[in-house]
Parts: sequence; structure tokens; C-alpha cells
Amino acid sequence: MFGQVLATEFMKLHRAKATWATLAVLAMMPLGIALFMWIVREPGRAAQLGLLGTKASLAGLEATWPQYFYMLTLVFGVGGMLLLAFIVAYLFGREYRDATAKNMLALPVSRHWFAIAKLTVAALWWMALIVLVLVEAMAIGLAMGLPGLSAELAAAGIANALLAATISFLLAPVVAWIAVWSRGEVAPIAFSLVMLALGNLFGKTGWAEWFPYSIVPLLIGMVADPVDTLPAGSYVVLAGTFAAGTAATILQLRFADNAQ
Repeated sequence: MFGQVLATEFMKLHRAKATWATLAVLAMMPLGIALFMWIVREPGRAAQLGLLGTKASLAGLEATWPQYFYMLTLVFGVGGMLLLAFIVAYLFGREYRDATAKNMLALPVSRHWFAIAKLTVAALWWMALIVLVLVEAMAIGLAMGLPGLSAELAAAGIANALLAATISFLLAPVVAWIAVWSRGEVAPIAFSLVMLALGNLFGKTGWAEWFPYSIVPLLIGMVADPVDTLPAGSYVVLAGTFAAGTAATILQLRFADNAQ
């Protein structure tokens, strides 16, 4: 049964512009980072072209592989929260926007399969984006000839980027529940924006490791010094957030009045 529901969810993405739009948005990020690195490395030529070379230098950034991986982790972590919110809001909220939710839920299929299938599609969609853009980012970094690359640094940088991307996905079920509860796509995206702001706020306090939306900023050192490893409590919080969000989404679909 799950296989049929999952296949149907993938068929719904056939010819969907959202998949290509998310790829285009995320693929632009390494190009933007590379441009910024080039401005830092070539401030004179950047100034001749009217780019902000002086401000880039004042930002304290260096055109090196460690900085490059740091910014990639930032993109996959913090940016991933927003992009995943769009993906999940699209998968769940479009059923209400297109008035197909009542038809979907009337099918002789246990409703929890719809939630699990859509979250599985979101995970595979997100994973495909990460892999493609990581390959693109590595190619761009090598083409730029950034200094400081080593096998250990590359392994650590890629591991951190994948960890940040995974943490972002663990927060996605809560967004799914907001989409089902609000029966649309606007509320979950707005919710993610608010949580991102709160994550930065709590990241400056001692509660950062306990607030799920502060854990990515804590990992990459966005609000304080970066940490080598996350505290065990942060993993417990993320696992609990994922489980609670998934359960809430299933219960909302199963027991709430979903008539349109």
C-alpha cells in the first residue's frame, strides 16, 4: 500500500515546476558564494566592476576552502530550513489549494500513509538537491583554485554540510503539520520564518542546544563560536521534534475535520 501511495506522490511531481525552481534556487548559492570569494580575493578588479570589494574584505571573510565550506554549511542549514519549508508546504498544502485533499483522504487507504509518503518524497527531493549542489559546489571551488584544501578538510566540510541538511529535514514534519492544520502553504512558510528568527535569538542564550531552530546556528557558529560536536541533548531534541511533528501530522489527517 505504501509503495502505491509513494508512487502516486512522485507522479504528482511530474512536470511540476517547483522541483526545478528549488534546484535553481539552491544551485545559485554556490555561485553566489564563489562571487563573494572572488570579490574578497580580487578587490581591485571587483571595485572596477562596481562590486563591493571593500565591504567584503571588512566582513572578515577569506577566499579559502574552510570559509567556503562554512558558507555551504550555512546555506544547507539555515537556508535549508526555508527551502524545506517551501518543499513541505508545497507537498502538503497544494492538496488544499487545488481542492484535492478531500478526494485524497476519501481513498480507501490509511491516512498515515499519505503523511509518511509525502515526508519520504520531501526527504528524497531534499537529498537529491543536496547531492547535486554539493557536486556543483566542489566543482566551482576547484575551478576557483581556493587554497587550503585537504582530504580531511573536505571530509569534515562535507560531513558538516550533510549534518546541517539532515537537521533541517528533522524540523520539516512540524512544517507539514502546520500546512495540514492551516490547510494551505502560507502559514507553514511564515511559521518557518518566525522560527528562524527565534532560533537566532535563542542561539545567543544558554538554551541554544535545547531549542531545535537554534541548533544549526549553534553548529556553524552563526551566533557564537562553532562547536566541534553537538551536545547529545540536541540530538534528543531533534529526534523528539521529528517524532512529534510526524505524529501531529498523522493525527491531524486521521482525526481532524478535513472537509474543504
